[in-house]
Amino acid sequence: MRIAVDAMGGDHAPHELVKGAVQAASDLDGVEIILVGDRARVDAELSRYVCVNGRITIEHAAQVIEMHEPPAAAVRCKPDASVVVAGELVRSSAADAMVALGHTGAAMVVAAMRLGRIEGISRPTIASPLPGRNGHMVLLDAGATVDCEPHNLVQFAVMGAIYAERILGVPAPRVGLFSIGEESTKGNDLVKATFPLLRAAGLHFVGNVDGKDIFRGAADVIVCDGFVGNAILKVAEGVGEMILDAIPDAATRGALAKRLDYSEYGGAPLLGVRGVCIIGHGRSRAKAVANAIRVAKVAVEQGMVRHIHDALSTRGLCAQAH
Repeated sequence: MRIAVDAMGGDHAPHELVKGAVQAASDLDGVEIILVGDRARVDAELSRYVCVNGRITIEHAAQVIEMHEPPAAAVRCKPDASVVVAGELVRSSAADAMVALGHTGAAMVVAAMRLGRIEGISRPTIASPLPGRNGHMVLLDAGATVDCEPHNLVQFAVMGAIYAERILGVPAPRVGLFSIGEESTKGNDLVKATFPLLRAAGLHFVGNVDGKDIFRGAADVIVCDGFVGNAILKVAEGVGEMILDAIPDAATRGALAKRLDYSEYGGAPLLGVRGVCIIGHGRSRAKAVANAIRVAKVAVEQGMVRHIHDALSTRGLCAQAH
């Protein structure tokens, strides 16, 4: 299995990206990692390590998309940018998955343009794993699509349920719709219109979930638009960091970090595109990079894209996306 990693993305590139790739190559069997970026800089970092049986290679990319650049324009103007080249490797089947950290918008544009969307999907979604009382849960959309229509949220729910079941190992995942109250009459127009559609979608739909119940295990998959989801995600990260910083005991802090630290989850898949694209945090260090590569490996092994396509087709939801 070949996984392309944008080695120039994020706040700590390429040092932490290379370090994380080396760690992943050591820990994961049957994986070849393609580091995409400036060959001289990446090779200088890679020379610090004894590589694992030559399973790390470099694909040169002369350009980098900076965080301040508008994603669509930057992707068009910089065809040799590292994230663009990584997407092209997946499109051409030279790689089985891509991992991108840093410019989320650019990674999304590349995935949509180079990999294409699954038939009938009008909007992709970022499925972010979060800690819950009973283990992992999935929040989507975590920022890919800010303005949504009801059918978008239904498709997000189906894709999230497939991801929770196939990748996170949650049997018959419970799906909740994020709202300001548990009653079906609560919420804005989008939530109210989505509620009956989710109830009829053939999912294990448990109704509305409000803010206080997100981390109490009320649902395994929580669906909302990307504006709300990204806000929830950032608040959760900030609270988690505050809690960890406030704990003086190293043993207790280490145990909690396993559940609260975003680097333990690695990255979030961009669902709805015809290929595996894992998007990581821009400030990711080596551990998060290695875990993002692990997530990509599992997604490929479990046939995540095929299962999502089949699930949408079976429910007749692809036809609704127009």
